[in-house]
Amino acid sequence: MDNNDILIRTRYALDIKNRDMVEIFKLGGMEVTREEVPKILTKTKDEFDDEVNVEENDDQIKCDYKMLESFLNGFITFKRGKQDAKPGQPKAPETTKDHVNNMLLKKLKVALQLTTEDMLDILDDGGIAVSKGELGAIFRKPGHRNYKECGDNFARKFLKGLAVRYRA
Repeated sequence: MDNNDILIRTRYALDIKNRDMVEIFKLGGMEVTREEVPKILTKTKDEFDDEVNVEENDDQIKCDYKMLESFLNGFITFKRGKQDAKPGQPKAPETTKDHVNNMLLKKLKVALQLTTEDMLDILDDGGIAVSKGELGAIFRKPGHRNYKECGDNFARKFLKGLAVRYRA
């Protein structure tokens, strides 16, 4: 699952409008115009993709990790309001390709003010049974001995559960 796909699924699950997408990106520190939003929300053609209805699109804007992270940070601000940085607080580390799904779950949990039980219910709605321990391992820092990398299927099921919960 690439970053464009993550944005498409998140937008669908939470029913976010184009004008709100522009505002969310702006709150995250990235300028995106209303005309660019549909170009970002275009599924990329993947060489391993079995779907035949995906067309090559020259107008598509590829979403990199910085863009996805600014969207998720902006979404937190959009949902919860601006928070002033505390003095001495370290800056969050850059997200790498390996940890993008973990970041997605963490930031959506914060933005939507979800409890662990809410997360477990959403994952259950998405069709996957997870224990509190497994979920806790995903929220740990990389390098922690109990850290578990969140796979694409897990993130997909979470976004599917969000769609069930927020679009029903």
